[in-house]
Amino acid sequence: MKPVSQTRAMVTGMGALCSLGLTLDTCMDHLFEGAPSPKPPERFSTNHTEPYPVFGLPGPLDPRGGKAEDLSLTARMAVAAAREAIDNAGLSPKNLKGRTVGVCMGTTVGAALNNDPFYIQYRNGEQPGMAPIKRFLRSNPAQAVARALDLTGPVQTIVNACASGADAVGTAAGWVRAGVCDLAIAGGADELCKVTYNGFISLMITDPRPCRPFDAGRRGLNLGEGAAAMIIEPAGRSDARHLARIAGYGSAGDAYHLTAPRPDASGLRTALEKALAEAGKTVSDIGFINAHGTGTRDNDRMEMTLFKDTLPGVPFFSTKGYTGHTLGAAGAIEAVFTIACMNRGIIPASAGFSTPDPDFGISPVIAPLAVSADSAISQSVAFGGNNAVLVFSKG
Repeated sequence: MKPVSQTRAMVTGMGALCSLGLTLDTCMDHLFEGAPSPKPPERFSTNHTEPYPVFGLPGPLDPRGGKAEDLSLTARMAVAAAREAIDNAGLSPKNLKGRTVGVCMGTTVGAALNNDPFYIQYRNGEQPGMAPIKRFLRSNPAQAVARALDLTGPVQTIVNACASGADAVGTAAGWVRAGVCDLAIAGGADELCKVTYNGFISLMITDPRPCRPFDAGRRGLNLGEGAAAMIIEPAGRSDARHLARIAGYGSAGDAYHLTAPRPDASGLRTALEKALAEAGKTVSDIGFINAHGTGTRDNDRMEMTLFKDTLPGVPFFSTKGYTGHTLGAAGAIEAVFTIACMNRGIIPASAGFSTPDPDFGISPVIAPLAVSADSAISQSVAFGGNNAVLVFSKG
C-alpha cells in the first residue's frame, strides 16, 4: 500500500439522473440545450395559491435501480446512479467481488417523511400495514447501494443538509487515500418531498417562477430531485479512464444561523482555502466555478461576495436553473457535472440569469463558454452553516 500522501483519489466512472435526463450523457447534452421548465409537483398535492414549481424526474427509472415496493425513490435513484457509474468505469459487480468497496452517499430527509397515509392512519387510531415502514428501513441510500451490489466495505450515509453530496465525495476520497478501501462509490440522492416543499415555502425562499440564480430579481429556489455517483479509486488500474483527480476537499462551519449563511462568506472562504491548500492550487489555477447558486437573496449574495473578493475574474455559473435544488444530491450532481464540463472543455450558461445585481457588478456565465481548465471548483452551502468545496484536476 502506498503512503497516504502519495495515493491519488481518481474519478474513473460517473453516473447521474435528474430533471435533465436519466443518464449522465443525456443530462450533459440537455445542459447545453436550454433549461427545462419546472412544473407543479405531480406525486403530492398542496393548497398553495402559488404554483411553486419543481424539477422532477423526466421518466421512470432503470429497473436495475430496484422496485418501488422494496425501496424508496431516493434509494432507487442512488442505486441507478451507482450502477451507471460502475458501467462508465468499465467495471461490473463481478469485478468488485473480493475487493473492499466503500459506499458513501449524501441525502437530507432521505424519503423519511414520504409516508403520509401511514402516519395519518396511525394518528387516527387505525392499524395501517407495515409495508411503508419496512420499505423505509430498507432505504438508507448507502446501505441500499451496498446491498444491491453485494459490497463489503465501509458504508456511510451523510446527512449534512445541502452539502451532503459534496461531503460524501470528499469523505470517500479520504477513504481511498488512506487505504480504508480499494475503491469507493460516492454521491448523493434525494427525492421531492411534501414536507421539505412546504418547509421551504414557509421560509419564503421559494420562487413561484423558474429560479434565477445571481439575478438582481431573484426571489428564491425551486426544488428538484435526482442522484449522482462516482467511482473513486487509486491511480494505477491499467484499463481505467482517469476522468479527474479529487485534488482537494475543504469543509467549514459558519456558526452563524440555523438557515442563513454568514454574509461575509468567511465560512465558505475557509472551506475554499482548505480545499486549495490540499490540492496544492492557487486561485490562478482555477478555470471555473460550479457555484451553489440557489437563487435565494442571502445565498447568492454571500457567494458573490466570495467571488468578487477571493476569486475575481474566474467564470462561475449555477446549474440549479436546470435541475432545481436537489438538496442532499446537489453537491454530488454538481461535482459530476463539473468533471464532465472540464473534460468537454465547455461550461453552460447560468440558466435564469438576465440582470446583474448592482451591489456586486459581476455576472455568471450567460452563454456556453469554451474553457481549457486543468482545475475547477464545485462548492456547496447548507443550512446550519455547512460549507463544502471540492477541487477537481485533470490527472
